[in-house]
Amino acid sequence: MSEFDHQTSLSRVEAEQIVRGGVDAGRLERHPAERLAAQIDDPIVREVALEGAAESKRRGKGDAVSVSRNVFIPLTNLCRNRCAYCTFAKLPDSPEAKTYTLREVDEAVRVAVSKGCCEALLCLGDKPEIAYHSYREWLAHNELRDTTDYLVRACRIAFEGGMLPHTNAGILSEREMAELRPWNASMGLMLESTSARLREKHMAHYYSPDKDPELRIRMHEQAGQLRIPFTSGMLLGIGESAVERVDTLLTIRDLDDRYGHIQEVIVQPFHAKADTPMAASDSISAEEVAAWVAIARLIFGPEMNVQAPPNLAPRSLELLLRSGLNDWGGISPVSVDFINPEAPWPELEVLRERTEAAGQRLVERLAVYPSYLLERPDFFEPRVREAALERADQSGYARPRAGGTGVEAA
Repeated sequence: MSEFDHQTSLSRVEAEQIVRGGVDAGRLERHPAERLAAQIDDPIVREVALEGAAESKRRGKGDAVSVSRNVFIPLTNLCRNRCAYCTFAKLPDSPEAKTYTLREVDEAVRVAVSKGCCEALLCLGDKPEIAYHSYREWLAHNELRDTTDYLVRACRIAFEGGMLPHTNAGILSEREMAELRPWNASMGLMLESTSARLREKHMAHYYSPDKDPELRIRMHEQAGQLRIPFTSGMLLGIGESAVERVDTLLTIRDLDDRYGHIQEVIVQPFHAKADTPMAASDSISAEEVAAWVAIARLIFGPEMNVQAPPNLAPRSLELLLRSGLNDWGGISPVSVDFINPEAPWPELEVLRERTEAAGQRLVERLAVYPSYLLERPDFFEPRVREAALERADQSGYARPRAGGTGVEAA
Protein backbone atom coordinates (compact mmCIF):
# COMPACT_ATOMS: atom_id res chain seq x y z
CA MET A 1 0.00 0.00 0.00
CA SER A 2 1.28 3.47 -0.85
CA GLU A 3 2.09 5.97 1.87
CA PHE A 4 -0.32 8.33 0.10
CA ASP A 5 -3.39 6.18 0.80
CA HIS A 6 -3.68 7.68 4.27
CA GLN A 7 -2.26 11.16 3.82
CA THR A 8 -4.00 14.30 4.97
CA SER A 9 -6.14 16.19 2.49
CA LEU A 10 -4.58 18.33 -0.19
CA SER A 11 -5.37 22.01 -0.09
CA ARG A 12 -6.49 23.67 -3.29
CA VAL A 13 -3.10 25.38 -3.57
CA GLU A 14 -1.26 22.06 -3.20
CA ALA A 15 -3.51 20.39 -5.76
CA GLU A 16 -3.00 23.30 -8.17
CA GLN A 17 0.78 23.03 -7.76
CA ILE A 18 0.72 19.32 -8.56
CA VAL A 19 -1.56 19.74 -11.56
CA ARG A 20 0.19 22.80 -12.93
CA GLY A 21 3.54 21.08 -12.61
CA GLY A 22 2.21 18.12 -14.61
CA VAL A 23 0.65 20.29 -17.31
CA ASP A 24 3.78 22.40 -17.76
CA ALA A 25 6.10 19.37 -17.73
CA GLY A 26 3.88 17.54 -20.24
CA ARG A 27 3.24 14.60 -17.91
CA LEU A 28 2.58 13.78 -14.28
CA GLU A 29 5.03 11.44 -12.58
CA ARG A 30 4.26 8.68 -10.08
CA HIS A 31 4.75 10.52 -6.78
CA PRO A 32 2.53 13.53 -7.56
CA ALA A 33 0.05 11.34 -9.47
CA GLU A 34 -0.41 9.12 -6.41
CA ARG A 35 -0.85 12.17 -4.17
CA LEU A 36 -3.51 13.56 -6.49
CA ALA A 37 -5.24 10.19 -6.93
CA ALA A 38 -5.44 9.60 -3.17
CA GLN A 39 -7.56 12.74 -2.81
CA ILE A 40 -9.43 12.73 -6.11
CA ASP A 41 -12.79 12.15 -4.37
CA ASP A 42 -12.46 15.59 -2.81
CA PRO A 43 -14.61 17.91 -5.00
CA ILE A 44 -12.02 20.69 -4.87
CA VAL A 45 -9.15 18.41 -5.87
CA ARG A 46 -11.28 16.86 -8.60
CA GLU A 47 -12.17 20.27 -10.04
CA VAL A 48 -8.52 21.28 -10.11
CA ALA A 49 -7.64 18.04 -11.91
CA LEU A 50 -10.40 18.58 -14.47
CA GLU A 51 -9.26 22.12 -15.17
CA GLY A 52 -5.65 21.04 -15.64
CA ALA A 53 -6.56 18.08 -17.82
CA ALA A 54 -8.74 20.26 -20.04
CA GLU A 55 -5.82 22.67 -20.48
CA SER A 56 -3.46 19.80 -21.34
CA LYS A 57 -5.93 18.48 -23.90
CA ARG A 58 -6.31 21.94 -25.50
CA ARG A 59 -2.54 22.21 -25.84
CA GLY A 60 -2.32 18.96 -27.76
CA LYS A 61 -5.67 18.52 -29.48
CA GLY A 62 -7.28 21.95 -29.59
CA ASP A 63 -11.07 21.78 -29.59
CA ALA A 64 -11.31 18.52 -31.57
CA VAL A 65 -12.99 15.41 -30.15
CA SER A 66 -12.97 12.42 -32.48
CA VAL A 67 -15.30 9.49 -33.09
CA SER A 68 -15.11 6.41 -35.30
CA ARG A 69 -18.18 5.17 -37.16
CA ASN A 70 -17.86 1.40 -36.93
CA VAL A 71 -19.50 -1.98 -36.95
CA PHE A 72 -18.94 -4.27 -33.96
CA ILE A 73 -18.59 -7.91 -35.10
CA PRO A 74 -18.21 -10.32 -32.16
CA LEU A 75 -16.88 -13.31 -34.09
CA THR A 76 -17.61 -15.62 -31.18
CA ASN A 77 -18.76 -15.02 -27.62
CA LEU A 78 -17.24 -18.29 -26.44
CA CYS A 79 -14.44 -17.57 -23.96
CA ARG A 80 -12.42 -19.63 -21.51
CA ASN A 81 -12.31 -16.80 -18.95
CA ARG A 82 -15.00 -16.22 -16.33
CA CYS A 83 -14.59 -12.58 -15.33
CA ALA A 84 -16.87 -11.78 -12.40
CA TYR A 85 -18.42 -8.77 -14.17
CA CYS A 86 -18.86 -10.08 -17.74
CA THR A 87 -22.02 -11.00 -19.64
CA PHE A 88 -20.34 -11.25 -23.05
CA ALA A 89 -18.87 -14.72 -22.55
CA LYS A 90 -21.27 -17.63 -23.09
CA LEU A 91 -21.03 -21.40 -22.71
CA PRO A 92 -21.51 -23.51 -25.86
CA ASP A 93 -24.87 -24.87 -24.66
CA SER A 94 -26.26 -21.38 -24.03
CA PRO A 95 -29.03 -20.24 -26.40
CA GLU A 96 -27.11 -16.95 -26.62
CA ALA A 97 -23.87 -18.57 -27.78
CA LYS A 98 -23.00 -17.31 -31.24
CA THR A 99 -20.13 -17.84 -33.67
CA TYR A 100 -20.26 -15.96 -36.96
CA THR A 101 -19.77 -17.75 -40.25
CA LEU A 102 -17.52 -15.96 -42.72
CA ARG A 103 -20.60 -15.37 -44.85
CA GLU A 104 -22.21 -13.57 -41.92
CA VAL A 105 -19.08 -11.46 -41.52
CA ASP A 106 -19.36 -10.49 -45.18
CA GLU A 107 -23.03 -9.59 -44.76
CA ALA A 108 -22.28 -7.43 -41.69
CA VAL A 109 -19.54 -5.63 -43.61
CA ARG A 110 -21.84 -4.94 -46.58
CA VAL A 111 -24.50 -3.41 -44.33
CA ALA A 112 -21.92 -1.34 -42.46
CA VAL A 113 -20.36 0.03 -45.64
CA SER A 114 -23.81 1.01 -46.90
CA LYS A 115 -24.25 3.07 -43.70
CA GLY A 116 -20.94 4.88 -44.13
CA CYS A 117 -18.98 2.89 -41.55
CA CYS A 118 -15.24 2.58 -42.01
CA GLU A 119 -13.94 0.62 -39.00
CA ALA A 120 -14.68 -3.07 -38.50
CA LEU A 121 -14.17 -3.89 -34.82
CA LEU A 122 -13.55 -7.64 -34.67
CA CYS A 123 -13.77 -9.11 -31.17
CA LEU A 124 -14.05 -12.55 -29.64
CA GLY A 125 -13.59 -14.36 -26.36
CA ASP A 126 -10.18 -15.52 -25.17
CA LYS A 127 -8.86 -18.91 -26.31
CA PRO A 128 -12.22 -20.64 -27.05
CA GLU A 129 -10.54 -23.55 -28.83
CA ILE A 130 -8.60 -24.45 -25.68
CA ALA A 131 -11.79 -24.68 -23.64
CA TYR A 132 -14.44 -26.11 -25.98
CA HIS A 133 -14.38 -29.24 -28.14
CA SER A 134 -17.53 -28.11 -29.97
CA TYR A 135 -15.78 -24.93 -31.10
CA ARG A 136 -12.80 -26.93 -32.38
CA GLU A 137 -15.25 -29.06 -34.33
CA TRP A 138 -16.87 -25.91 -35.75
CA LEU A 139 -13.48 -24.66 -36.95
CA ALA A 140 -12.73 -28.00 -38.62
CA HIS A 141 -16.18 -28.16 -40.22
CA ASN A 142 -15.61 -24.72 -41.73
CA GLU A 143 -12.14 -25.69 -42.97
CA LEU A 144 -10.41 -23.30 -40.59
CA ARG A 145 -7.03 -24.31 -39.20
CA ASP A 146 -7.48 -22.50 -35.89
CA THR A 147 -8.85 -19.26 -34.44
CA THR A 148 -6.04 -17.23 -35.96
CA ASP A 149 -6.91 -18.57 -39.42
CA TYR A 150 -10.54 -17.62 -38.71
CA LEU A 151 -9.54 -14.12 -37.63
CA VAL A 152 -7.25 -13.54 -40.59
CA ARG A 153 -9.97 -14.56 -43.03
CA ALA A 154 -12.55 -12.36 -41.29
CA CYS A 155 -10.18 -9.38 -41.35
CA ARG A 156 -9.44 -9.95 -45.03
CA ILE A 157 -13.17 -10.08 -45.80
CA ALA A 158 -13.66 -6.79 -43.93
CA PHE A 159 -10.68 -5.14 -45.64
CA GLU A 160 -11.57 -6.28 -49.14
CA GLY A 161 -15.18 -5.31 -48.47
CA GLY A 162 -14.15 -1.69 -47.97
CA MET A 163 -13.45 -1.39 -44.24
CA LEU A 164 -10.40 -0.92 -42.03
CA PRO A 165 -10.23 -3.76 -39.48
CA HIS A 166 -9.33 -3.28 -35.84
CA THR A 167 -8.86 -6.61 -34.04
CA ASN A 168 -9.34 -7.06 -30.31
CA ALA A 169 -9.21 -10.80 -29.74
CA GLY A 170 -7.80 -11.11 -26.25
CA ILE A 171 -4.35 -12.57 -25.69
CA LEU A 172 -2.54 -13.23 -28.97
CA SER A 173 0.97 -14.50 -29.52
CA GLU A 174 3.58 -12.60 -31.47
CA ARG A 175 3.10 -15.04 -34.35
CA GLU A 176 -0.67 -14.54 -34.33
CA MET A 177 -0.35 -10.74 -34.34
CA ALA A 178 2.18 -10.96 -37.18
CA GLU A 179 -0.34 -12.99 -39.22
CA LEU A 180 -3.10 -10.45 -38.52
CA ARG A 181 -1.02 -7.32 -39.11
CA PRO A 182 -1.24 -7.39 -42.96
CA TRP A 183 -5.03 -6.96 -42.80
CA ASN A 184 -5.43 -4.62 -39.81
CA ALA A 185 -5.16 -0.86 -39.51
CA SER A 186 -4.78 -1.23 -35.74
CA MET A 187 -5.18 -3.75 -32.96
CA GLY A 188 -5.83 -3.63 -29.25
CA LEU A 189 -5.98 -5.21 -25.82
CA MET A 190 -7.16 -3.48 -22.68
CA LEU A 191 -4.45 -3.85 -20.07
CA GLU A 192 -7.33 -3.33 -17.58
CA SER A 193 -5.15 -3.41 -14.47
CA THR A 194 -1.64 -4.26 -13.35
CA SER A 195 -3.06 -5.49 -10.04
CA ALA A 196 -2.11 -9.13 -9.45
CA ARG A 197 -4.57 -9.12 -6.51
CA LEU A 198 -7.47 -9.30 -8.95
CA ARG A 199 -6.46 -12.88 -9.80
CA GLU A 200 -6.80 -13.97 -6.17
CA LYS A 201 -9.73 -15.99 -4.86
CA HIS A 202 -13.02 -14.05 -4.65
CA MET A 203 -11.60 -11.30 -6.89
CA ALA A 204 -12.80 -10.28 -10.35
CA HIS A 205 -10.22 -12.24 -12.39
CA TYR A 206 -9.84 -15.39 -10.28
CA TYR A 207 -11.31 -17.59 -13.03
CA SER A 208 -9.64 -15.65 -15.83
CA PRO A 209 -6.15 -16.92 -16.72
CA ASP A 210 -5.86 -14.52 -19.64
CA LYS A 211 -6.24 -11.53 -17.29
CA ASP A 212 -2.80 -12.15 -15.77
CA PRO A 213 -1.14 -8.71 -15.96
CA GLU A 214 2.19 -10.17 -17.05
CA LEU A 215 0.58 -11.88 -20.05
CA ARG A 216 -1.16 -8.70 -21.09
CA ILE A 217 1.94 -6.56 -20.69
CA ARG A 218 3.92 -9.07 -22.76
CA MET A 219 1.40 -8.81 -25.59
CA HIS A 220 1.67 -5.01 -25.47
CA GLU A 221 5.45 -5.37 -25.78
CA GLN A 222 5.21 -7.74 -28.71
CA ALA A 223 2.74 -5.45 -30.48
CA GLY A 224 5.25 -2.65 -30.04
CA GLN A 225 8.05 -4.76 -31.47
CA LEU A 226 5.83 -5.55 -34.47
CA ARG A 227 5.02 -1.84 -34.88
CA ILE A 228 1.26 -2.15 -34.65
CA PRO A 229 -0.86 0.93 -33.80
CA PHE A 230 -2.30 -0.30 -30.52
CA THR A 231 -5.21 0.50 -28.23
CA SER A 232 -4.91 -0.09 -24.50
CA GLY A 233 -6.77 1.09 -21.45
CA MET A 234 -7.85 0.76 -17.85
CA LEU A 235 -11.01 -0.77 -16.39
CA LEU A 236 -12.29 1.13 -13.36
CA GLY A 237 -14.06 -0.35 -10.38
CA ILE A 238 -13.32 -4.10 -10.39
CA GLY A 239 -11.52 -4.12 -7.05
CA GLU A 240 -8.35 -2.18 -7.77
CA SER A 241 -6.98 0.63 -5.57
CA ALA A 242 -6.16 4.19 -6.58
CA VAL A 243 -2.45 3.40 -6.43
CA GLU A 244 -2.97 0.39 -8.70
CA ARG A 245 -4.86 2.57 -11.16
CA VAL A 246 -1.95 4.99 -11.30
CA ASP A 247 0.43 2.08 -11.81
CA THR A 248 -1.72 0.77 -14.69
CA LEU A 249 -1.61 4.12 -16.46
CA LEU A 250 2.13 4.52 -15.89
CA THR A 251 2.77 0.99 -17.19
CA ILE A 252 0.93 1.82 -20.42
CA ARG A 253 2.89 5.06 -20.69
CA ASP A 254 6.18 3.23 -20.20
CA LEU A 255 5.26 0.80 -22.97
CA ASP A 256 4.54 3.72 -25.29
CA ASP A 257 7.80 5.42 -24.31
CA ARG A 258 9.65 2.26 -25.31
CA TYR A 259 7.84 1.41 -28.55
CA GLY A 260 5.75 4.44 -29.59
CA HIS A 261 2.80 2.27 -30.53
CA ILE A 262 0.02 3.14 -28.05
CA GLN A 263 -2.35 5.18 -30.21
CA GLU A 264 -5.12 5.55 -27.64
CA VAL A 265 -5.88 4.87 -23.98
CA ILE A 266 -9.43 4.03 -22.91
CA VAL A 267 -10.72 4.80 -19.43
CA GLN A 268 -13.68 2.45 -19.10
CA PRO A 269 -15.94 2.16 -16.05
CA PHE A 270 -17.30 -1.05 -14.59
CA HIS A 271 -21.09 -1.28 -14.78
CA ALA A 272 -22.77 -3.91 -12.62
CA LYS A 273 -24.74 -6.46 -14.63
CA ALA A 274 -27.44 -8.86 -13.53
CA ASP A 275 -26.62 -12.57 -13.31
CA THR A 276 -22.93 -12.00 -12.64
CA PRO A 277 -20.96 -12.50 -9.39
CA MET A 278 -20.47 -8.72 -9.17
CA ALA A 279 -24.14 -7.87 -9.77
CA ALA A 280 -24.46 -6.30 -6.31
CA SER A 281 -21.31 -4.19 -6.66
CA ASP A 282 -21.59 -0.44 -7.07
CA SER A 283 -21.12 0.85 -10.60
CA ILE A 284 -18.62 3.65 -11.13
CA SER A 285 -20.13 7.13 -11.05
CA ALA A 286 -19.69 9.58 -13.89
CA GLU A 287 -17.83 11.90 -11.50
CA GLU A 288 -15.27 9.20 -10.75
CA VAL A 289 -14.88 8.36 -14.42
CA ALA A 290 -14.27 12.01 -15.27
CA ALA A 291 -11.73 12.29 -12.47
CA TRP A 292 -9.76 9.32 -13.77
CA VAL A 293 -9.95 10.52 -17.36
CA ALA A 294 -8.39 13.72 -16.04
CA ILE A 295 -5.64 11.82 -14.21
CA ALA A 296 -4.98 9.79 -17.37
CA ARG A 297 -4.65 12.98 -19.39
CA LEU A 298 -2.26 14.48 -16.84
CA ILE A 299 -0.14 11.32 -16.75
CA PHE A 300 0.05 10.92 -20.53
CA GLY A 301 0.21 14.59 -21.46
CA PRO A 302 -1.26 16.57 -24.35
CA GLU A 303 -0.47 14.29 -27.31
CA MET A 304 -2.02 10.97 -26.25
CA ASN A 305 -5.53 10.12 -27.46
CA VAL A 306 -7.62 9.58 -24.32
CA GLN A 307 -11.03 7.97 -24.73
CA ALA A 308 -14.12 7.38 -22.60
CA PRO A 309 -17.18 5.55 -23.98
CA PRO A 310 -20.20 7.90 -24.19
CA ASN A 311 -22.77 5.10 -23.92
CA LEU A 312 -21.54 4.31 -20.40
CA ALA A 313 -22.22 7.84 -19.14
CA PRO A 314 -25.03 9.13 -21.40
CA ARG A 315 -26.23 11.80 -18.96
CA SER A 316 -22.75 13.13 -18.27
CA LEU A 317 -21.17 13.83 -21.65
CA GLU A 318 -20.67 17.47 -20.76
CA LEU A 319 -18.76 16.50 -17.62
CA LEU A 320 -16.57 14.09 -19.59
CA LEU A 321 -15.87 16.82 -22.13
CA ARG A 322 -14.36 18.84 -19.30
CA SER A 323 -12.07 16.00 -18.23
CA GLY A 324 -9.43 16.08 -20.97
CA LEU A 325 -10.71 13.34 -23.28
CA ASN A 326 -10.36 13.84 -27.02
CA ASP A 327 -12.08 10.73 -28.33
CA TRP A 328 -15.46 9.03 -27.90
CA GLY A 329 -14.35 5.73 -29.45
CA GLY A 330 -16.40 3.74 -31.89
CA ILE A 331 -20.10 4.49 -32.38
CA SER A 332 -22.12 2.18 -34.58
CA PRO A 333 -25.30 2.89 -36.54
CA VAL A 334 -25.69 -0.83 -37.29
CA SER A 335 -24.62 -2.85 -34.22
CA VAL A 336 -24.92 -2.72 -30.44
CA ASP A 337 -22.12 -2.61 -27.89
CA PHE A 338 -21.92 -6.37 -27.34
CA ILE A 339 -19.82 -5.89 -24.19
CA ASN A 340 -22.42 -3.53 -22.68
CA PRO A 341 -25.62 -4.34 -24.59
CA GLU A 342 -27.73 -2.57 -22.00
CA ALA A 343 -26.03 0.73 -22.93
CA PRO A 344 -27.12 1.96 -26.40
CA TRP A 345 -24.84 4.14 -28.47
CA PRO A 346 -25.82 7.82 -28.71
CA GLU A 347 -26.94 8.99 -32.11
CA LEU A 348 -24.00 10.58 -33.92
CA GLU A 349 -25.94 13.76 -34.59
CA VAL A 350 -26.86 14.05 -30.92
CA LEU A 351 -23.24 13.44 -29.96
CA ARG A 352 -22.17 16.19 -32.35
CA GLU A 353 -24.71 18.63 -30.92
CA ARG A 354 -23.74 17.97 -27.32
CA THR A 355 -20.03 18.14 -28.10
CA GLU A 356 -20.49 21.49 -29.84
CA ALA A 357 -22.71 22.81 -27.05
CA ALA A 358 -19.79 22.15 -24.70
CA GLY A 359 -17.55 24.35 -26.84
CA GLN A 360 -15.76 21.56 -28.69
CA ARG A 361 -15.87 20.10 -32.19
CA LEU A 362 -16.69 16.55 -33.25
CA VAL A 363 -14.49 15.09 -36.01
CA GLU A 364 -14.73 11.66 -37.57
CA ARG A 365 -11.62 9.49 -37.63
CA LEU A 366 -10.61 6.15 -39.08
CA ALA A 367 -9.53 3.01 -37.19
CA VAL A 368 -6.11 4.62 -36.92
CA TYR A 369 -5.30 8.14 -35.75
CA PRO A 370 -3.89 10.80 -38.09
CA SER A 371 -0.46 11.00 -36.44
CA TYR A 372 0.20 7.33 -37.21
CA LEU A 373 -1.33 7.36 -40.67
CA LEU A 374 0.51 10.47 -41.87
CA GLU A 375 3.79 10.29 -39.97
CA ARG A 376 4.55 6.60 -39.33
CA PRO A 377 4.30 4.58 -42.56
CA ASP A 378 6.37 1.74 -41.08
CA PHE A 379 3.47 0.93 -38.74
CA PHE A 380 1.40 -0.45 -41.64
CA GLU A 381 1.34 -3.00 -44.38
CA PRO A 382 1.56 -0.78 -47.52
CA ARG A 383 -1.85 -1.86 -48.85
CA VAL A 384 -3.50 -1.06 -45.51
CA ARG A 385 -1.95 2.40 -45.34
CA GLU A 386 -2.90 3.06 -48.96
CA ALA A 387 -6.50 2.07 -48.25
CA ALA A 388 -6.58 4.29 -45.16
CA LEU A 389 -5.14 7.26 -47.03
CA GLU A 390 -7.84 6.87 -49.69
CA ARG A 391 -10.44 7.27 -46.94
CA ALA A 392 -8.69 10.20 -45.24
CA ASP A 393 -8.61 13.91 -45.85
CA GLN A 394 -5.37 15.90 -45.80
CA SER A 395 -5.50 16.07 -42.00
CA GLY A 396 -5.70 12.30 -41.64
CA TYR A 397 -9.32 12.26 -40.47
CA ALA A 398 -12.11 10.47 -42.33
CA ARG A 399 -13.47 11.95 -45.52
CA PRO A 400 -17.27 12.36 -45.73
CA ARG A 401 -18.84 9.34 -47.41
CA ALA A 402 -22.17 7.74 -48.18
CA GLY A 403 -24.32 7.23 -45.12
CA GLY A 404 -22.87 10.31 -43.47
CA THR A 405 -24.47 11.94 -40.45
CA GLY A 406 -23.28 15.48 -40.60
CA VAL A 407 -20.22 14.73 -38.47
CA GLU A 408 -17.36 17.00 -39.43
CA ALA A 409 -14.53 15.35 -41.30
CA ALA A 410 -11.64 17.50 -40.18
